[in-house]
Amino acid sequence: MAATPKAPQKMRLDYNIDRPTYDSFVRACQSKGYAPNIIVERLMRRYIETGQV
Repeated sequence: MAATPKAPQKMRLDYNIDRPTYDSFVRACQSKGYAPNIIVERLMRRYIETGQV
């Protein structure tokens, strides 16, 4: 039987931030029409590609 490569592992990230910061982040995302998780995914992709945020 041939071995199949494993699927990429997904990681769920938890952050501890204060409520006013979170609320302002969500408002900024909503005003641009993005969901907050989309912003985080884009930042992670940019960090993986370039090594910078």
